[in-house]
Amino acid sequence: MKLIALLIGLVIERLATQFFHWRRMRWLDRIIDSGFKQAQRVANWPPLIPVLLLAGLLVLPVFAVIFILGSTLAGFTYLLLAVVVLFFSLGPKDIGEEVDEYCKALESEDEETIHNAAKAIVEGEVPTDARERVSRVEESICVQANNHLFAVVFWFIFFGPLGAWAYRVTDLIRRRAVFNASRDEETQNDVTQHEESEQTEDTVLEGETDSIETRDDEINGNALAVRDAAVMLHGWLAWIPARLTAVGYAAAGHFDEAIAAMRAPTEQRDATTSEHSENLLARVGTAALALEDKADETITERGVRGAVAANGLVFRQLIIWAVIISAMTLYGFTR
Repeated sequence: MKLIALLIGLVIERLATQFFHWRRMRWLDRIIDSGFKQAQRVANWPPLIPVLLLAGLLVLPVFAVIFILGSTLAGFTYLLLAVVVLFFSLGPKDIGEEVDEYCKALESEDEETIHNAAKAIVEGEVPTDARERVSRVEESICVQANNHLFAVVFWFIFFGPLGAWAYRVTDLIRRRAVFNASRDEETQNDVTQHEESEQTEDTVLEGETDSIETRDDEINGNALAVRDAAVMLHGWLAWIPARLTAVGYAAAGHFDEAIAAMRAPTEQRDATTSEHSENLLARVGTAALALEDKADETITERGVRGAVAANGLVFRQLIIWAVIISAMTLYGFTR
């Protein structure tokens, strides 16, 4: 049943590109923000507890629907629910579509369009140097393939649609927490710069200003703590899929180079679980590509070739995963 639902879900995910905007689920941002506000009221709690409670709250409706309707119509309802939940758990955008948009932007040679297309893949700051940007995009394709696709498939196979949705929920919470913390930091920096430029000798409001600054610092500190907790929770769920994805890159690409990159020692002792996983995927994925610069190749051609090669690596690994999952189903390891 899971294999059938997975295959149907992946086919729909490849074909129904016009419905990808549904998977952004912006309406959940208000619920997540409300949960963050409630977390401020229990600031003395470990920040991971409110994040877990919020994740459980968002998972509960899907669990209730599957529990109540999953066994009706001889299991057909469960199959339908599994396909729908899987579709909304993947993404939110298709890696292949993002790569196509990035390649078109490179060919247009419009710097702003290239920057926006690269930022959609990197999901962070994009280097200004063209060659550094090309490398960052290739690494990010390998990283985001795990976040958008392989980790979802992993949790779907072992825990069904509920597992896939739970992983997607942690990703939604993480993204929103990172966005809110970044926005609060920018706002705080703007306020600080404004106050420094308009200092006054009015001592009457000095105590009130200090109390406001203290309260703002507490709110910002709580937002950062919630962000770190959300990132940590998502990193835990992505840890095993990231290792399996890295092994898959080795199998789908240049094996020797990828294994050497996987075994290479790193000096990132202070990195978080998420950072370790992302660095591993970026390192092994680009090693599996084993791309070399050509003397007669422009930076645009190099960027297109690298992005297409990275997307091809992801697709080949997806085929490998499909074969392995099919074998597991045939031998009774999954249902």
